[in-house]
Amino acid sequence: MRIIDLPMKVALRLCCLAIAALAALAGCHRGQLTLADHPRSFPGVASKDVTFHSSALDRNMTYRAYLPQDVSAGARLPAIYLLHGCGTSFRDWSNYSDVGAYAAKGFVLVMVDGACSYYVNAALDSKDKYEDYFVHDLISDAETRFPILGDRGNRAVVGVSMGGFAAVKLALTRPELFAFAGAISPAVDVPSRSFSAKRWSQSMRFRTTFGPSGSETRMRSDPFILVKSADPDRTPYLYVTAGEQEPLLPPIRRFVSLLKQRNFAFEFHTKPGGHDWTEWDTQIPGCFESLMAHVHQPQSSATK
Repeated sequence: MRIIDLPMKVALRLCCLAIAALAALAGCHRGQLTLADHPRSFPGVASKDVTFHSSALDRNMTYRAYLPQDVSAGARLPAIYLLHGCGTSFRDWSNYSDVGAYAAKGFVLVMVDGACSYYVNAALDSKDKYEDYFVHDLISDAETRFPILGDRGNRAVVGVSMGGFAAVKLALTRPELFAFAGAISPAVDVPSRSFSAKRWSQSMRFRTTFGPSGSETRMRSDPFILVKSADPDRTPYLYVTAGEQEPLLPPIRRFVSLLKQRNFAFEFHTKPGGHDWTEWDTQIPGCFESLMAHVHQPQSSATK
C-alpha cells in the first residue's frame, strides 16, 4: 500500500472539511436547506413574512402567512398552522403546494419554521425549545398580529412528514390547543427507531432531540405510547393520510390501528404516491375538506 505524504496544512484542511461535513449532517436541526423562494399566489389572497423574537429560542424567527386580501373591520378568522418536514423549509408549503388557495375561503394560514426539531423541546439541547416556541411564542404572535380567532374551536394544525409527526404528537399531548390535526405522511415511528450505524448522523440527531433509546423523554414523545393513554374524547379530530408507495406506510398503518382500537375520532386515507410534495399536494384537498367540517367556519362578515 502506498502512503501519500500530504503537507500538514493540506491534511489539516481536509480534516476540517470532513468535520464540517459531518457537523452539517448531524446538525440539520439548526436550520434547513436554502433554496430559491417562489411562493405561489392566489386570487383574493395576500401573503406576508413575519420576523419576531422568540423567547423560548432566544432568537428571531420568521414565519409566512396567507390570509384573505380583504377582511372586514372587526372580523376574526380561524387559523391553520402548517408544519413542514425535516431538512426543508416552512416556505415549502407556499412553494410546492396550492394550500394558499384556502385563505380565500376565510382562513389565516400560518407556515411555521421548525428546522429539523420535530417541533419538540430537545431532550439534550436546552436551547432548542421548539415546542414552546410554537405553542407559546408563535401562536401568540400570529393571534396578535393577524385577525385570528384565538380559541380551540377555530384552530387547526396540519403537517407533512416531520410536521405530520408533530401534528399527531400535539393532538395527543395538548388536546386543548386544536380542534383538528392533519397528518400527511407522518413520521410517527421516529422516537421508536433504534440506533443505526448506517444512519449514524440521523441516530445522533434523534438522540439529541428525543433522548437516548428507551429513555423517559423518548417515551413522552412516542405516538405509539401516547395513544395508549390519551383521552379519545378530548383529542382533536385526526386526519391521517399517506401515499401507497410511502416508505412510512407500515408504521402509519400500525398507528392507525391503535386509533381504531381506542375509538379515537379519525379518518385514514391513501392515494398513489410517495414521500414528496407531488403526493402531498394531492392530499391537501381531502384534508381541508375534513378540516372545514371540524373547525368553526369563518364569520360571515369576514371577507368583503
